[in-house]
Amino acid sequence: MSNLMVYKDYYGTVEFSREDKCLYGKVVGMKSLLSYEGNSVEALEEDFRRRIDEYLEDCRERNVDPEQSYKGSFNVRISPELHRGIAIYALEHGKSLNAAVEEAIGHMILET
Repeated sequence: MSNLMVYKDYYGTVEFSREDKCLYGKVVGMKSLLSYEGNSVEALEEDFRRRIDEYLEDCRERNVDPEQSYKGSFNVRISPELHRGIAIYALEHGKSLNAAVEEAIGHMILET
């Protein structure tokens, strides 16, 4: 996670615009678009934190639950061969397809 910032369990990217000579980014892992910018790393981090705080305050004022980043649910499109393979693996090991996919991803993440 070399170019990601973290604040209150929200993750944000760090990008550079050569044309505008500024840093910018957006919060990832959620549907809402939260963006920020700055002319220095410190300014970018400050605007990132400010944007998250504003978002959370806005949710409180509107009495809505804020989106969680990476809430644990996503859709994946894979080849029919991989789909068949993981489904057969799950059946052979007495697991749900979800559990087999979670296990496979866990192996990939833990081995890196």
